[in-house]
Amino acid sequence: MEAKTAKTKAGEWRKYERVLLPPIKDLHRIDVYEANGGYKALKDAIKGEKWTPTAVTDEVKASGLRGRGGASFGCGLKWSFMPKPDGGPRYLCCNGDESEPGTFKDRQLMEYNPHLVFEGIMIACYAMSISTCYLYVRGEYADWIDQMETELAKAYAKGYVGKNILGSDFSCELIIHKGAGAYICGEETSLMESLEGKRAYPRIKPPFPAQYGVFGRPTTINNVETLACVPLILERGASWYAGLGAAKHPGPVLYGISGHVNRPGVYEYPTGMLITDLIEEVARGVRGGKKVKAVVPGGSSTPPLRADMIDGVTMDVESLREAGSMMGTAGMLVMDEDTDMVSWLRRVTHFYHHESCGQCTPCREGTGWLEDIVSRIERGEGRVRDLDLLADLCSQMEGRTVCALADAAAWPVRYTIDRFRDEFVARCRPSHVAVPALPESELEEAET
Repeated sequence: MEAKTAKTKAGEWRKYERVLLPPIKDLHRIDVYEANGGYKALKDAIKGEKWTPTAVTDEVKASGLRGRGGASFGCGLKWSFMPKPDGGPRYLCCNGDESEPGTFKDRQLMEYNPHLVFEGIMIACYAMSISTCYLYVRGEYADWIDQMETELAKAYAKGYVGKNILGSDFSCELIIHKGAGAYICGEETSLMESLEGKRAYPRIKPPFPAQYGVFGRPTTINNVETLACVPLILERGASWYAGLGAAKHPGPVLYGISGHVNRPGVYEYPTGMLITDLIEEVARGVRGGKKVKAVVPGGSSTPPLRADMIDGVTMDVESLREAGSMMGTAGMLVMDEDTDMVSWLRRVTHFYHHESCGQCTPCREGTGWLEDIVSRIERGEGRVRDLDLLADLCSQMEGRTVCALADAAAWPVRYTIDRFRDEFVARCRPSHVAVPALPESELEEAET
């Protein structure tokens, strides 16, 4: 199937019909959601003869749905990893702990279309014979957690959630769990540890969650936006979904565009959108008529692209990989020509240093050194050789820890310096020039 991308079919994205965030007033209310076809897919799955649990999983596989949480792993394939029921509890964790800087699309779904998320959760639980789902939501989203709990109570009252759903033999509980307030909780095994009331340390894999998850039982973890796509796939068909956007990474996606643009926000379009179209037409261009300097395509952990690297690049896994970056969460940060890349990188390193859980030495120590050295360069006290030292630190962090936070901290450093090296060199002293010692009074103050 050919990709229906903005690149191959110019302007087609303008005709796109929004399905995740349709322009319907008060869609968060259950009566409005039902009036617009809500919960029909769940009814068809549970009460009809067509959709057995295996058939639902096969349809999701056929759609090509990839996870929208950053890893872009095949959703149906992940579901198939769950072992056969053995009479014990099985769990689904819906990951709404949206803490990646530059990412804010799950909040839109939970605020404006929560019942689509609930319906997707119930269908996923039906497909995997799961009786309990935890919707783990970032704790700072307190207002939307309250709103979702109000609407979830209505879904329980109408029989869409709980015991004997819609009069069937299928029962499933949905618990909204307020997050522990840490970036690391968005990592799937840390999320499970947090749910169990423990400190959110990532787990060593294997065993994988499908074999040993929450409370030691089989567990699947999916992102909020991923599960919101499931009712649409059942309602409109896998071929419809697979025909949207990029061929190998299909479907609608929520682009969170922020930074130096005239119209920041969350925009729903198919995958495969040209980055230049998203900036110039969707976000109405760069503020003040300035030029683009850099684009971070998928949240702060994805490598930034220079302006001369984005022509012809589309927002899908394959195109961004070829360009030297990643799709991530589709949280696009746009920086204009006046952006100080050294200052920007210092802020990024501060975030990852602050959010490292401290379990693994390369991450615990490495994130601190990254921040310290980049901060030194920002103050004009660094040396050119510090740039090589930073590259070496990144090499000692990447792939050497239990989870990917060390990689997420290292990639912005490695690629920002590689792609904007002149800017960093200009802020450094030559390696042979000694850094002046602090005055004696300041040394005494530092010691105290």
